[in-house]
Amino acid sequence: MKIKKGDKVKVIAGKDKGHTGTVTLALPKEDKVIVEGVNMKKKHQKPRGRNARKGQIVEKAMPIHVSNVAKV
Repeated sequence: MKIKKGDKVKVIAGKDKGHTGTVTLALPKEDKVIVEGVNMKKKHQKPRGRNARKGQIVEKAMPIHVSNVAKV
C-alpha cells in the first residue's frame, strides 16, 4: 500500500467523489484508509448515567478502500 498517514488524497470513486483530505489512519491489512472529513457516518449515543453525559448524535469518519483514493 503506497498511501500512508499524513498523505493528502482525493476521492476518485463513491459518494464523496471529488473531495480531498488528509489520511488520519492507514489500515494496510484491510487495504483501507480513514480520510479526514470523508465517508462520515452518524452514530447515536445513548445517555450514560444520570448526570454524566447526554445522549447525542456523533459523526465519525469510516474507512474507505485504498483503490478509491489517489495521492494529490
